[in-house]
Amino acid sequence: MFNLVPAVTFILAIFIRLERLRLRTITGKAKVLGTLTCIGGAMLLNFYKGKEIKLWSTNINLIKQGQHLHSNNRIGGALTSIGSCISYALWLIVQAKMNETYPSPYSSTALLNVMATIQSFIFALCMDRDWKQWKLGWNIRLLSAAYAGIISSGVVVVLTTWCVQIKGPLYASVFTPIATILVAILSSLILNEQLTLGSVLGAMLIICGLYAVLWGKAKEMKRVSESMTSGDTPAVEIITSSIDDKEDEDKGNSTGNTVKESSIV
Repeated sequence: MFNLVPAVTFILAIFIRLERLRLRTITGKAKVLGTLTCIGGAMLLNFYKGKEIKLWSTNINLIKQGQHLHSNNRIGGALTSIGSCISYALWLIVQAKMNETYPSPYSSTALLNVMATIQSFIFALCMDRDWKQWKLGWNIRLLSAAYAGIISSGVVVVLTTWCVQIKGPLYASVFTPIATILVAILSSLILNEQLTLGSVLGAMLIICGLYAVLWGKAKEMKRVSESMTSGDTPAVEIITSSIDDKEDEDKGNSTGNTVKESSIV
């Protein structure tokens, strides 16, 4: 479900006018088709399995069989996932608008983490009041908490904010489906899960769609920069000539006043 982030971000960016469709141009078609291809590849990777492909065998399984948790509340899980996609897409849009007046990724990340800490603490108190679950020892739980805090909530947010500041929200969101590819590879390495034909085909589609969006954005930004460069040159010449004319007029007026004063004397 989280692979819908690029599509949601693209739609919201169009409504807020941070992005334009421009379906008549090649760059506009590349962005739209690339976004749809990324989503299609991610869905193919998740829903289609096919034949198993044995590329390597590590025989490592960090999660033993029988410890997987299953829930029957699929509707609630789907609605929560959609809400997460919309929230993340809105955050990218807000970062793009905020960077125009407040381009400080470190302090904004610190403020975000402080607010997330307060919200998570209140939610955890409401859901689980067993203090034994709050204790951290020298185990995988401490490593997970440290990784989530340092990498996921610290480094990743700063880099994402910096990417949005330079390239825009769509550019940052289109990399989201790559996480699905990495999960498929890592799960086969450390969870002893086999790669399938669907995962390989889906990964290829995601890479093709990502390249199409990046190509379209690069061409679009290059065209905008060229138009701005060509448009600034005549404006500077006009301003310069007007300033020179004004200086000449001022010199002429001062000369005329000097002549008048000398004639009066």
